[in-house]
Amino acid sequence: MPLDGLLSLAAAGVPLTAERAALRVPADLADLLTDRGWLAHTADGTARCLADLRREEHSVRLRRLAHPLAAVPQVSIVMATRRPAFVGAPLAQMERQRDVSAEVLLGLHGVAFEQVRAAVESCSLPVRWVEADASVPFGDVLNQAAAMAGGDLLAKWDDDDWYGPRHLADLFMALTYAEADVVGTTAEFFYLEPLRATIRRTTFASGASYPSEVYSDHVAGGTIMVSRAKFQEIGGFPALPQAVDREFLKAAEQAGARIYRTHGLGYVLRRGLSGDHTWQLPLAHFLKVAVNQWRGFRPSALMEAA
Repeated sequence: MPLDGLLSLAAAGVPLTAERAALRVPADLADLLTDRGWLAHTADGTARCLADLRREEHSVRLRRLAHPLAAVPQVSIVMATRRPAFVGAPLAQMERQRDVSAEVLLGLHGVAFEQVRAAVESCSLPVRWVEADASVPFGDVLNQAAAMAGGDLLAKWDDDDWYGPRHLADLFMALTYAEADVVGTTAEFFYLEPLRATIRRTTFASGASYPSEVYSDHVAGGTIMVSRAKFQEIGGFPALPQAVDREFLKAAEQAGARIYRTHGLGYVLRRGLSGDHTWQLPLAHFLKVAVNQWRGFRPSALMEAA
């Protein structure tokens, strides 16, 4: 097959494999094509084998090689938090991000900087912050943080979730090839903290499919990426105490923005008791929609978790 055709299939997410690769194929692509470990899938005791997950992971790796980034994106990561103890871990995950140039914009929501100084000063990325009273709506805190942005892109980050090291680069890649205005991931992996279990879902509770690599009005709120110019055009985040992500996406759609949902294999949402979250759903809901369930923290291999 001509190399251009091979790259076109990889760019489309077609899971490709070969016993050997032609000499003209770049070494990194040849290694991936001939690594057939993803085909050696077996049931893992979750009532369903992981063939589809291994296939999706392989497809994402191929897509990354077929869509090299033309330039290093300048990303301003926006995170608002009420919890000083939940600042250090997110900053460490931000430092792991590859193939992007990132800065951090913290919205301290009823939190004094002195409570997070040690975490901020130990971070190798540029960090700016704003202190907001606890009474300020959550959306306004995000907007105050976003107002300090120097990057071309804004990326929302939630303080209690997990992000893989290619999270931002994959979002930018999708924003580019989809020619979208707003991009985010599927909400596919959840860690149910009270149960110490990980679940994976690929459908909504209604039974409707929840695919990735599609234009949609719904993406995981903690993964929203948008250009700074489009963010301002949409009007920023709504001045609400909760449902900020959902209402932002509604406003984006009403403004004519193209919203694209890419894969969620580099993202895990943490779920505690429903009262701990602005997205109010009981743990039983997540068990109901699970297609896989594991004991402990079991993310996709693309998370590169220890």
